Amino acid sequence: MAVSHRGAISFGLVHIPVALYTATQDNDISFNQLHKEDNQRIRYKKVCGHCGKEVSPKDIVKGFEYDKDSYVVVTDEDFEKIKTEKDRSIRILHFTDISTIAPIYYDKTYHAVPDVGGDKAFELLRSAMLAENKVAIGKTVMGNKETLLAILPTADGLLIETMFYHDEIKELVKSPGKPPVSDAELEMAKTLINSMDKPFEPEIYRDEYQERLRELIEQKIAGKEIVAAKPEERTNVIDLMEALKASIEQQKPKPAQRKKRTVNSRSKSIG
Repeated sequence: MAVSHRGAISFGLVHIPVALYTATQDNDISFNQLHKEDNQRIRYKKVCGHCGKEVSPKDIVKGFEYDKDSYVVVTDEDFEKIKTEKDRSIRILHFTDISTIAPIYYDKTYHAVPDVGGDKAFELLRSAMLAENKVAIGKTVMGNKETLLAILPTADGLLIETMFYHDEIKELVKSPGKPPVSDAELEMAKTLINSMDKPFEPEIYRDEYQERLRELIEQKIAGKEIVAAKPEERTNVIDLMEALKASIEQQKPKPAQRKKRTVNSRSKSIG
């Protein structure tokens, strides 16, 4: 796996050399755009707006338009020249409770791995943060942008979340209304939530739509007819309390399930 970013985590006078690796990947099926008439790939070419010639990547530079059709060219060397030593490190600004960070600020997740010579300091930081139940807020320059970061300790290492700045968060188009909720409705909703409460086990979830999409592709390759999915039956329950009661009933184990659990519990006690 390629390194996405290399630098050092610094807090106080402690410097920990680290490498960042992307922690997630996109497994969705991708499609190509085709010409409807002959099913051939649509190709995109980068063309100069002045001479009309096709341009290769090595002939493309970055330019900032400071006036109409007037550009100043900024090279990779220029970007590097204005970076300070602080910009090349992940500076911890302060520590905080993770509960104070709204999830909307998180962007992308990276695994932080200590580079040569940084193992002990890395483990010291991880252990101390985990013991104090704290996360760190930091900054570094990634590419051509100073990026806000959250550093989160885990049982295995450190996760680094890139974050949005406050001015990058869009306001709600319309705030949701808050009509009054009765005590009975609230208690019923709590009962439903507790009846559906279980530990988060990431390995049990899967993208069922992607599975159906793969099956559709296989069927089309085989020349089979695609059958539309059967519509789900919808109840006519309109009253909120009735909907809550019906939902709670759905969560109750069926008689066969109760019997199976009893047998399992007896076998465990015998063992």
